[in-house]
Amino acid sequence: MTDETSEYQRELTEQVLAAEQDERRRIALFLHDGPVQSLAGVALMLDAALDFIEQGRTKEARDVLGKALETSRATVGELRDLSFNLEPVVLRDHGFAPAVQALTESRGLDHGIQMAIDVADAEILGERTQAALYQIVREALDGAIRRGPPTTFRVGVTSRGPDDVQIVIYDDAPGERRRRSIEVLEERARTLGASLAVEHDDDAGTTMTIELHGYAADE
Repeated sequence: MTDETSEYQRELTEQVLAAEQDERRRIALFLHDGPVQSLAGVALMLDAALDFIEQGRTKEARDVLGKALETSRATVGELRDLSFNLEPVVLRDHGFAPAVQALTESRGLDHGIQMAIDVADAEILGERTQAALYQIVREALDGAIRRGPPTTFRVGVTSRGPDDVQIVIYDDAPGERRRRSIEVLEERARTLGASLAVEHDDDAGTTMTIELHGYAADE
């Protein structure tokens, strides 16, 4: 192993660790500000309902219990979405193509987006690489929805050999992506040793191109 290769792998490892730490911070912040606060509110509502029951005020108790049930159901939904976004079961059990198809079909139905997905070539990639690419696709789609939503969203994966894979993500949502959102995607790409290029045109939309070369495509 050459010094140059060793240095590259060291830098890549540091980038992976930094990205994982950032992800843990985002998850911790979401849990603290979202589900944890919601569950604390449910506990308070249940305490209030018990007080009403002890006082014989059944109508008030029923109203509070109804609100607690509604909040707990919404919290379960948030946690289910978090679990799915971290690693959807379909990605783990069936691979990249079915996971992306399920994601885009769901978002497409919710927002009236026309989806065009051609990602079968991604199946040659390793499990970790597929998981990271899935997160990039998900964040790209969510970002487009926040800006638009778009009328069209496309994902294409082209294998030009076992060590040369290109992923192209396109959306026609209005407005340009915020620099911070691009930096997040660039960081995810860097953890794979990949490059990410973004092209935006107010009329044509936004195209992101990810290039995987060498051993990065085999991870």
